[in-house]
Amino acid sequence: MKTTLKKIKVIAIVLFASSLAYGCNEKERTISVEEYRSKMKAGWLGQMAGVDWGAETEFDFTGKYLSESDVPQWTKDMLNQQLQDDIYVEMTFLESLADYGFDVSIRQAGIAFANSRYGLAHANQAGRDNLRKGIAPPYSGHPKYNSHADDIDYQIEADYSGLIAPGMSQIVIDLGETFGRLMNYGDGVYGGQFVGGMYAQAFFETDIHKIIEAGLECIPKESKYAETIRDVINWHKEHPNDWIKTWQLVEDKYNLNPENRAFSCHYTDGKPNANKDENDYYNNIDAKMNGAYIVMGLLYGEGDMDKTIIISMRCGQDSDCNPSNAAGILATSLGVENLPKKYKTGIDNDTYFSHTAYNFPKLLAVCEELTREAITRSGGRIEIVDTEEVFVIPNQSPMLQPLEQSWEATPIGEDVDVYFTEAEFGKIGNEVKRIGDVVTSWQISKPFFKAGITRVELLEIKFAPEISPKYSEWAKVKGEAIEMPDGIVDFFVIVEGKVKEHCVVYLKTDVWVDAKTPVIIELGSDDGVKLWVNGGMIHHNNVERSVEFGDDIVRTTLNKGWNRVMMKVTQGIGDWGACMNIKSADYEKIEWLEFRN
Repeated sequence: MKTTLKKIKVIAIVLFASSLAYGCNEKERTISVEEYRSKMKAGWLGQMAGVDWGAETEFDFTGKYLSESDVPQWTKDMLNQQLQDDIYVEMTFLESLADYGFDVSIRQAGIAFANSRYGLAHANQAGRDNLRKGIAPPYSGHPKYNSHADDIDYQIEADYSGLIAPGMSQIVIDLGETFGRLMNYGDGVYGGQFVGGMYAQAFFETDIHKIIEAGLECIPKESKYAETIRDVINWHKEHPNDWIKTWQLVEDKYNLNPENRAFSCHYTDGKPNANKDENDYYNNIDAKMNGAYIVMGLLYGEGDMDKTIIISMRCGQDSDCNPSNAAGILATSLGVENLPKKYKTGIDNDTYFSHTAYNFPKLLAVCEELTREAITRSGGRIEIVDTEEVFVIPNQSPMLQPLEQSWEATPIGEDVDVYFTEAEFGKIGNEVKRIGDVVTSWQISKPFFKAGITRVELLEIKFAPEISPKYSEWAKVKGEAIEMPDGIVDFFVIVEGKVKEHCVVYLKTDVWVDAKTPVIIELGSDDGVKLWVNGGMIHHNNVERSVEFGDDIVRTTLNKGWNRVMMKVTQGIGDWGACMNIKSADYEKIEWLEFRN
């Protein structure tokens, strides 16, 4: 009897140790900070790889799938996607969380989204247009005001929510209620919560079926979106080796059957819109349809990155965003160490994601910072085990909001004020009413160049204005060289007759504030840019692009009195210009802001 008890004790100890080693028990799960970093980083790399591999096929295949020969060849440039809107839009949400914490109000989130400067389409565009008209969230995404409420948009952008909430499904759901409702409703929101839930589970699970089930727990089971995913799961069981058979079943039920396109943006009352092209009958940007293709990639991809991306892409429709989500989720479950070499080689750590304050290392840093906050606010903790930091994360049972579906949306009461307050709306700058001050007082240097050296190398070469404060060959920029309302300085007007390819110029101005002031500097540049404030370089983005207001967002602090601000802008070929806008850190106009040249 004693021997038997001894054996039982040994078995119990082994099982207990095993549960700790795998990072889970009934009440909480653990993951080392190093493992978290690896998986989170892999999630972003998977997203970027998936979106560009499928980019040239996006919406070219609607109502039909890609053949093997239609799949683009992989190139190493596909890994770095700093200029890809399907990647950088979600970073606006990260910036709101970094600025205001997880208690950021939906109205403040809406103000930040309204102030974004990038191009948008479908639900994102309709939601932002509503915000800029003064319609506050969540009404900006409500079907009464947004005919794209069931579109894919928040689903595309929801990756961030799981990457900063490992194992914390309630955080994912709550983030969807805050940011997803800026532009979506019903299934449009559920798609993002489903994707975020899969990411959150992928930190602790490699079984794709369990990852998908965790995503389903984040949305109402009676929703049409959940029905779509359950259908794909069941059809995969019936046809485990034939993804094309499952594709046809999805096509028949969710694309060709008008009953399942009740709020499709290409449909009205269950019929294709009269003003749409005949091909739009097959075009489907609905969240649940494209969510089915994410899941098909994950199931039929069988844990292989290439196969997961290619199958999700070959399903068609939004064939860059869907493989991006699928690859990000799978990569998170694998971690960087287990990614194939091509998905982690040649990472660009310098270029900033367009319209953001983040390059890749800064993106990883803000995600980790927010994750730490998410853990502590969820009742978890950070422990030191054998000198290694460990996240201890409580298990969560998701609490869902009541079911909403766009085709039978909850009516908005007549007594409900759907608009921003005057004070809130005053924080929104748009094409008509810009917040902040556009810089129009500039001095410009002569162009600098070196024979045989391209714009990429020129940004890194130090020329006289950044070497010596005594550089004196400055000329005032005249009004005819500045295009309003964005204050774009057209360098060709100034350097007429001088070198116009593979060169650089410097712009400088002095900025006055009455007191030490945290500010946001919005830059636009064609092409790359460096920025100095009071002699210290605070921003560097070696990129090829056309100038657009707010390409880069830089946070800094201006000292009381005059502050020297200098930009260096590169030129490859084609157009050449730059612009700058300065506002307070709270997105408000700064009183007593002055410029001199």
